[in-house]
Amino acid sequence: MFVTRHSPVSDPQLREQLWTLYRRAYARTAEDAVTHEMLDRLEFDDQVLDPTNRAWVVWEGELPIAMTLVATDVKRTRWLSELYFKKHFPEKFATGRIHYVVWAVIDPAWTTKGASLFLARHAMAVEAREGALLVFDMPEENQPNATGGAAELMTRMARMVGEATLIPLTVQRYFALDFAPSAPAHESEEDRTTATTLQ
Repeated sequence: MFVTRHSPVSDPQLREQLWTLYRRAYARTAEDAVTHEMLDRLEFDDQVLDPTNRAWVVWEGELPIAMTLVATDVKRTRWLSELYFKKHFPEKFATGRIHYVVWAVIDPAWTTKGASLFLARHAMAVEAREGALLVFDMPEENQPNATGGAAELMTRMARMVGEATLIPLTVQRYFALDFAPSAPAHESEEDRTTATTLQ
């Protein structure tokens, strides 16, 4: 295994390989997460072609098996609030050290073979050297509670390369009201009277 770094991913053939990896890795998350976790091809290309983003790729021979994309300019990413980080982390913001893990994917066939640790060791070493505040988010399937889960894994991987503290930022919950009729709705006399009065 070896790692390459790209900023931007200018080679069309490499973009195609990375898109295939991304799609394979995100397929299940796209089905299980309520949010638009998986980018479409145009969104993907926009991200890997942005020169302020860093793409790290783990290879096994000529096959990309894991990849992460780190945005290094909070002002250019649509997922983070510039004003939030300017207020809560003013020194890091002023020095351009708010970075965001846009995605981290591993080919499903390689999840248990150390590719994630190999990727983290290389990508996070740069973040540690720069003293970045590395922001990441997780769908509930990977982070069901405030502790443990993927956040704990990220913390352990970060500590392989430097001192890191996990800072919980916020929780976002999604709800839905289901108005799908289970049986035909019948207006009561009271409903008809109320509707007539309101007109």
